[in-house]
Parts: sequence; structure tokens; C-alpha cells
Amino acid sequence: MEDGDWVLVRPPAEKDLWTPSLVKEDDSSRPLKVTFGGPAKFWTDAIPIGNGRLGAMVWGGVASETLQLNEDTLWTGTPGNYTNPNAPQALTEVRKLVDDGKYVEATEAAVKLSGDPSDVYQLLGDINLEFDDSHLKYAEETYRRELDLDTATARIKYSVGDVEYTREHFASNPDKVIVTKISASKSGSLSFTVSLDSKMHHGSHLNGKNQIILEGSCPGKRIPPKYNEIPKGIQFTAVLDLQISGDKGVIHALDDKKFRVEKADWAVLLLVASSSFKDPFTKPSDSKRNPTSESLTALNSIRNLSYSDLYAHHLDDYQNLFHRVSLQLSKSSKSILGNKTLEMKKLNPITNLNFKGSDNALGSTADRVKSFKTDEDPSFVELLFQYGRYLLISCSRPGTQPANLQGIWNYKIEPAWDGAPHTNINLQMNYWPSLPCNLRECQEPLFDYTSLLSINGSKTAKVNYEASGWVVHQVTDIWAKTSPDRGQAVWALWPMGGAWICTHLWEHYTYTMDKDFLKNKAYPLLEGCASFLLDWLIEGRGGYLETNPSTSPEHMFIAPDGKQASVSYSSTMDISIIKEVFSAILSAAEVLGKTQDAFIEKVRNAQSRLPPTKIARDGSIMEWAQNFEDPEAHHRHVSHLFGLFPGHTITLEKNPDLCKAVDYTLFKRGEEGPGWSTTWKTALWARLHNSEHAYRMVKHLIDLVDPEHEGDFEGGLYSNLFTAHPPFQIDANFGFSAAVAEMLVQSTVKDLYLLPALPRDKWANGCVKGLKARGGVTVNICWSEGDLHEVGIWSKDNNSVKKLHYRGSTVTANISSGRIYTFNRQLKCVRTVGL
Repeated sequence: MEDGDWVLVRPPAEKDLWTPSLVKEDDSSRPLKVTFGGPAKFWTDAIPIGNGRLGAMVWGGVASETLQLNEDTLWTGTPGNYTNPNAPQALTEVRKLVDDGKYVEATEAAVKLSGDPSDVYQLLGDINLEFDDSHLKYAEETYRRELDLDTATARIKYSVGDVEYTREHFASNPDKVIVTKISASKSGSLSFTVSLDSKMHHGSHLNGKNQIILEGSCPGKRIPPKYNEIPKGIQFTAVLDLQISGDKGVIHALDDKKFRVEKADWAVLLLVASSSFKDPFTKPSDSKRNPTSESLTALNSIRNLSYSDLYAHHLDDYQNLFHRVSLQLSKSSKSILGNKTLEMKKLNPITNLNFKGSDNALGSTADRVKSFKTDEDPSFVELLFQYGRYLLISCSRPGTQPANLQGIWNYKIEPAWDGAPHTNINLQMNYWPSLPCNLRECQEPLFDYTSLLSINGSKTAKVNYEASGWVVHQVTDIWAKTSPDRGQAVWALWPMGGAWICTHLWEHYTYTMDKDFLKNKAYPLLEGCASFLLDWLIEGRGGYLETNPSTSPEHMFIAPDGKQASVSYSSTMDISIIKEVFSAILSAAEVLGKTQDAFIEKVRNAQSRLPPTKIARDGSIMEWAQNFEDPEAHHRHVSHLFGLFPGHTITLEKNPDLCKAVDYTLFKRGEEGPGWSTTWKTALWARLHNSEHAYRMVKHLIDLVDPEHEGDFEGGLYSNLFTAHPPFQIDANFGFSAAVAEMLVQSTVKDLYLLPALPRDKWANGCVKGLKARGGVTVNICWSEGDLHEVGIWSKDNNSVKKLHYRGSTVTANISSGRIYTFNRQLKCVRTVGL
């Protein structure tokens, strides 16, 4: 209590539970901010905010401002039929052609197994703000635009004459609202017009004295037919609520579409939205949900909350997740002492300065991306690492849809690749950082979605393949599509999507040791997945089981007749994923006491008959069961390396020969490729404990993409730090965070590898706190001049025995729950304290 009032004291953030003895004064003073030199010119210059379900892109215009809006359930289409009764006959034909070695013919015939395209992720609309003409004359040198990752808040500041205008934007998860506050430093100086608009089929009207309601619909088909037989699509509503300073200002209605605010001190805009989407199995025409009513109810529930209340709720919710992990990186103090520029950068960490006409030498974040090629500023790596965590918190929360190809942010009616989740790398990469980067709750939407996929997938498995269990192919959507995509077999024929997703279920258990999750959620899905795989495997060559037909995602090979083909048998990725799933369910059965089950015995027998990973004549990992010639040696996918990462069937300890072959395979593949390819290669090099090459890939990603000429780029970053394929795909943002974590900590349930791929000459000094490792432990590491200084380890709920590994040294440590253990550079425990 303080002067008779209660004071709320927050518990310490998870990253602050362990305090290292080596603390640098500037460690906590580096603002995690993405800064800009002016208003957005392109969509990829805008600032993304989101609460998991609702997203906005803040452009930061002065005289006119746009907040482009998304809601994660807005998709074209209706529930689909994901079965093909003609598939079994086609399957028999394709298998025969493969058995006869007619791979080109098999590839052509496999088109009969293809299905329909996915549906398309849509958009919600725009909040448009128009200020008076005086704002055209703003002082450019006063303009500031930034995204503060620490508070998940976008801010814009600029001055017109002697008046400073400020805008703050955030998306609140607990209150389900996007909030904007606009204020002026001089009383009565704020005047603007506000409206809602959308590229979607819509109408809008005013509701009372301070609300705008926009109601619209998504197309019931992805490509509307020529006739008017379009089924009813998902309906949606957005409601904008306008509040202004009570004693100053007035609101006028314009044309039943807009509001005009005159001479206010401040204004607060609240945006809520809802849709009629119920689940993947309910037609929009049958949905009982009323998006307008739901939106108005959501607004009503927060009507008595002040801006400060909303902001406090937002911060409490967001920082509970974001503040679990901290990362500080810096160069060697020896190099800093010898370089005055670097010394100044260390003494003056980046602030929200910048921009045109500014004296700030560090410039905007885009300038930092450009200069990274020469200065290799480690603090930029910190920023990009934490930006990935920020984006995952902002686009994937319990109860939302899983993060799609663009997270939740999209401004096009026809986005690239339909914005659809692709399961041959992209959807899974979206969730790579969720466990090591201490955001396990953010992965819940993936598991909820997997349960839905298993329902449709069991129908696809039964009808298409006459198999038990459930299957998912290469692309899916909000309707839980499980059938093959349209088009060529090289991408469409890939029934391993569900199996790859299932590996995340077991990983979730190994990180959390949550036995209830394993028993009630993970095991039934793993069992269904393994059941399909057992039926999909057939008797093959040399006494092995094989998959036929089989592709290596999106990659062709040269068949013996000299022509290109994609369909053969037992691609390395197929077998690697199956090994991973079988290993997971066998381990899960041990934990749950099911090792004697007849089904588990079937899995065990099949596992022993899977073909080994093979090394080609040139020393690389074979991508296909036969040593086919590769027509595109630098292909973007590295599917055949799945066993090393994210899988676990290839390890440095158990398979040094295969690891050597992986090393050569990565060398052959080269460094070029989309953003997600770059970050996958970063993680692969990290698993090989090759810090030099892992860092080369880190540096390779940090390349500023010009949106006007993005076709000239492979990978890279836009000015708002979105990663590029190009165009924008969010997967590499998440892949980057996961890969950096992999460079610093690797684990099994029993082992902990400390700084396994630390680029000692680049990040000579540093401290990471709050990373998670398998076995349910939290790991904190500080290092100095490239060498381990101190390690802090704790577990909330599990007692465990851990082997700590560092540069050839290994010690065994007993970790009791509820205690923090500190180890020195010799891995000797020097202190323990209670949590």
C-alpha cells in the first residue's frame, strides 16, 4: 500500500528470474524498435500490429492515413468435398508405371490424383483518416514512425507549425480490439475525417453519433462463376467507435458514411470485427453467427474502459509472452576499442530517432539493413530475432486460426499463393520458434487446426487411398482442405503434410513434458497419422517398405531416359518424416504405458523395415531412392535434409558420415534461395555445429529488398523487416528466430548443448535468457570474448538429469523443480536458489 492505496506489483518477467554475475551496463538500454524515415510508400513499408485474430498495417501518412485491416477467418469458399472416388484406380496405374521404371509416364499419369485448389485468404478493409490541408506542410525533419517491440505499439509523431501530433496504435488480445489514439499538443488543434472502406463486397453506414458499421461478404467461390450461382460466402462486420476529448471538440456526421472531428484535443478509435465463420464443416449459409451483433457486443463489453485501461490490459497480456526471452549480442570489446565508430554505436544504442533531415547517424531500420553488409551490427540480429517473436504473438493466439502464409496480414483479393498454409515447409516453419523461443501457447492454433484436418483427412485417406487414419497434402485452407492441390504432381502429389505437422505434437511434449497434452491431444492424432502411414507403405525393393508414388517437394529429377520427372518411390523426405512420426509414437507409447499395444507392435515392425538414408556417388545425401541426376542443383527446397533439421534421425553423435554428406549437400545447394530456404539452411548448419556457415546464412538474409524491383531478389528483408520470398512470406521471420535460438542452444530430453554454433568472432559477447530446451527446462547463457561465462538453468515442474555439453566437455547435472542452478565456465554448479 502507498498512501492508503493499493499498488499492483507485477511478478518479475521470466527473462529476469536468473541474474548473471556478468552484467553490462548497456544491456537493458537498447530499444527494440523498428524505425522509419517517413510515411509508408509501399505496403511492405507499413507497420504490422495484431492480436492474433485482427491485424492492421499502419502506413503513417500525414495528410491522409490508412490502417489496412485483416480478420483471420475471412476466406473465399464453403466447406469442400476432399475426396476423389477415381483416385484408387489412378493410384494403381501410377504405382505400376513407377514399378516399371517409367517415371516420366508416372509423372504424367499422377495428374489424375490431383484435386482442386485451396480457397483464398481475403481482407477486411481500411480505416481512412483525412486531415486538413495544413498537414501537407508538416515539418519533415520532425517526422517519426516506429514500432516498439517491447510494448507492441506503433507510434507516429510530426509537427505542423508549433503543434505536435501523435498517433498510437495497438491491437489488444484481451479486449479483442484495435485501438488508435490521436492527439495534439495544443488544445483544440485536432480535426480530421474518418471512414471505413473495403475492396470486398460491402456496405457501410453510421450507427448513432459515434459509430461506423461496415458489413460485407467473402466470395462463396475462389473464382466466381460466370452465372449467378455463387453460394453464400463468409459474412463479416467491422465496427469503428469514435471517442473524443470531453470538453473540447465536436463530431459531425457526413453522408451517413463518415464522421468529421473538429477542434478536439484527442480522439480514440476502437475497431472490432467478427465473421459468420463457425468451423470448417458449417456452410456460411447455415451459420447462426451474427457478426454485427457480435461486434457490437464486443464494443459494449469495453465501453467503460479508458484508453489507459485498454493499454494496461494490452501490455500485461503481451509482455507476459514477450518478456520471457531477452537477447543481447555485441562484438569483441577488443575490436570496439580499436574502432571509434563501433564504440559510438555501443555508447549510443538506437533510439526512435531517424529520418530525413535528422542528424542521427544510425538512420532508419532500412538503413541498418543496408549497412549490415559492412558493419554486421549484432544488435540488429537481436532486433530481427525479437521481431519474429513479436509477429508470432501478434498473429497466432489460443482460439485463432493458425498463422497462414502471410501470418494475418494481407492487402490483396488474390494474394500470392492464395495466402494459404502450405504444409511442405511453410506452415511448419511458422511454428519453429514457438517452443525454443518460449511461446508455447502461440502453437495452440496449429494443434486445434490439426484436429480439424484429421476429420477431413480421414475421408481423403479412405476414399482416395483406401487407407485408415488421416492424410493432408501440400496446401490447405480455412475449410481444412486435405485433398491434393490442382496441377502437376511435382507439388500436388505429396501426402506427407499431416505427418510433418504431427512431429510438432511430439516436440511440444518434449519441451513441456505435459503428459495430459500427450495423452489427450497428441497421441490420438499421432495414432491416426501413423495408421495412414502404415497403410500407405507397401512392399518394396530389397525387402524394404516403400512409398509409391513419391515426390521430393516441388523438385524434378532427370529420369534414366533423359527427361525430367517428379514421381518415383521412397523419396528421402518421405522416409525421413515417416521415421520421425514412428519414433514419436513409439516414444509416446513408452510414456503412456502403451508399448504392448498391437498397433505399437505394427509400428515397431514397420520402422525396422524402412530404407536407410543413402549417400550418393558424389558424397551428398541422395534426394530420391535412386541416384537420379538433379537438373537444378541450387533448388530452393532442402527436403532430403529433414532428418537433420527439424528431424532428429541424423545426429552428429550417431551419424557422422551422414552429417558429412549433409555438409556437402548444403555446399552443393548453395546460398541462394527464398527467405524460408535461407533460414532453413541456417538451422541446418547450426545443427552441424558449423557456426561460420550458419552465420553466413544469417548475413545472407539481411539484404534490403526494393519493392519496385523485388523480382531481382531472392530472399531478403523489406523495410518493415517482413521477410521476402519474394513477395512477402512470413515463414522466414519465424525461421530466423528459431535458427538463432538453434545456434545458441540445442537439446534432447537428456542433453543440453551450449553455444553449439556461436559465431565467436561476430557475437563475441552476449547473453540470452529465457530460451526453452527439451525436458522442460529454461536456459540462460552468458558468454564473454567468445567463451562461455555462466549458465543458468531451471525447471518449474520437472525433476531431471541433464548432460551439459560445451566444446567437448560434458557434465551431468541433477535439476530439481523450483530451483535455479548457476554453472560457471567449467560447468561447475556455483549456486542454487529457489524460483
